[in-house]
Amino acid sequence: MSFSRYARLRPFAIERFLMLRGIILGVHVLLALMIIGLVLLQRGKGAEAGAGFGSGASGTVFGARGTSTLFSKLTAVFAAMFFATSLTLAYLGARPTAEPTSVLERAAQAATTPAPAPGNPPKK
Repeated sequence: MSFSRYARLRPFAIERFLMLRGIILGVHVLLALMIIGLVLLQRGKGAEAGAGFGSGASGTVFGARGTSTLFSKLTAVFAAMFFATSLTLAYLGARPTAEPTSVLERAAQAATTPAPAPGNPPKK
């Protein structure tokens, strides 16, 4: 069984791969911003102490239990999605590309290609 057809990706497949990686990276950044926003909106552990000093009605906008359950659950869901996109990006980033990407890699590849024999002129 020959696996040589899998050795090089076609240019269209490379473009699709880069587009997929870009979409996942965009979702990753949005999830990070949503997690930051949710953490900033949550009330801290010491927020109940403020109720004794006149701010007792501050947590009743979202109901009697406040936003702790909703924001906690959303934070957990977004954190799990962030973890999944992190692993996916790490996997996609570790895959080797089919063609050299840097000047040094191209020079090394050109140096390893065999030169034409001295008796045979190069074909045009």
